[in-house]
Amino acid sequence: MTTVTATKKTTGTDLTGARLTFPHLMLSEWIKMRSIRSTVWCYLVIFVLNIAISVLASLGVNPTGQHLTGDAANSAVVQFNTANVTITGLVAAVLGVLIISGEYGTGMIRSTFAADPRRYGAVGAKALVLAVTTFVISGVSAGIGVLGSGPIMSSNNVDVNLGDADVLKPLLGAELYVAMITLLAFGIGLLIRVSAGGVAIAVGLLFVVPILLQVIAALTHQNWITNITQFLPSQAGGQLYAYQAGTASGGDNGIISLNAWQGFAVLAAEVVAVGAVAVILLKRRDA
Repeated sequence: MTTVTATKKTTGTDLTGARLTFPHLMLSEWIKMRSIRSTVWCYLVIFVLNIAISVLASLGVNPTGQHLTGDAANSAVVQFNTANVTITGLVAAVLGVLIISGEYGTGMIRSTFAADPRRYGAVGAKALVLAVTTFVISGVSAGIGVLGSGPIMSSNNVDVNLGDADVLKPLLGAELYVAMITLLAFGIGLLIRVSAGGVAIAVGLLFVVPILLQVIAALTHQNWITNITQFLPSQAGGQLYAYQAGTASGGDNGIISLNAWQGFAVLAAEVVAVGAVAVILLKRRDA
């Protein structure tokens, strides 16, 4: 009797020693981001609003028809071209929460963490891709809006000098603010892991809490409550796109005023604090 011995043939690529690098994680997150419909719609809304609001707002600039130059003109250019930040910041906050909480909701996060068992690299790559994409899309669309509103303002007797550092810095600061708000919301979404709860907390922190504190401060006439509002994300970050924001010191009435750099530092510290807590709990909780 003849014995036939089958030889096992190995096909495919040998992945021994293969390692998932951070650039690969970023590429993976970029592909995922482009494939999520809600993300595409959020960015489309930001893109359109940045252009539309800047152009429409500029139609109402300088109703008196007087020739505005210097600080008056620069202030008008900044004010009317950053009028969109409140709304786009809201959209960015929703986007930041959904981009991570959505993965928990669908269970896709398990596949993500299976590819990167340490979890930190995947979350870091997602946050970086989110921040850079938001800044670029917001910046490009805001730039188009500024170029579109410029001729309208000039026709209304406003000297538009986009090369002035006092104008350029708050215009760029507005896009930095939107990107940082996205990261703050991302940290909240990573911490809460539920879309509805994360969105409610992010929107409440950015828009509801400041209004409530301002109302309470107005009713009680307590300056310390007003000072607290200056350190909230929306208020501190708002100094990034404010024209001549002032200095961080107590005035004659005891009210604290932050300048752009101090506002940025406060907002950055809040982003890092929320993100740090979320990352610490990341490996302690099941996906």
